[in-house]
Amino acid sequence: MDVLVLIDKLDDLVHNAKAVPLTDQVRIDREEIYDILDQMRATIPEEIKQARWIVKERQEMLAEAKREVDRLLAEAREQAVREASQTEIVKIAERQADEIVDDARRSAREMKLEMEDWADNQLASLEVNLERFLTAVRRGRDRLHERSQETVVAGLGANGDMADDERF
Repeated sequence: MDVLVLIDKLDDLVHNAKAVPLTDQVRIDREEIYDILDQMRATIPEEIKQARWIVKERQEMLAEAKREVDRLLAEAREQAVREASQTEIVKIAERQADEIVDDARRSAREMKLEMEDWADNQLASLEVNLERFLTAVRRGRDRLHERSQETVVAGLGANGDMADDERF
């Protein structure tokens, strides 16, 4: 399940909680909260695993591009050595080798930039989701804190002492 859906469920649970009669406190089913928190714990690591997988895939693609560049360079060098006996052929081979190397480098550079853009987009999406999650958690904590403060203020009498019915 999506973390944002779980956050909304938790927010609704707190927001729609039933009030305890004659108090400013609310009743929330502890099991429902634990269930939602367990689902969040299960979902967040999966999103982090996906982000790590994206980074790993990017690194593997960059490594493959480097291996391809190295292979092409070695191939170009071997070809140049084989044809070194004839001057004109050597010049042609050097030009071809340079073109192959340039093409390989350009291709590797483009591939690297594309993978970095893709990984950055994925990580940005994860960052937005995590920021929404943190905002919802802060909002829920603020609501609980406000209710707690209201309960403390309501429990004090006009002169700052506890009401008579709350002393014992």
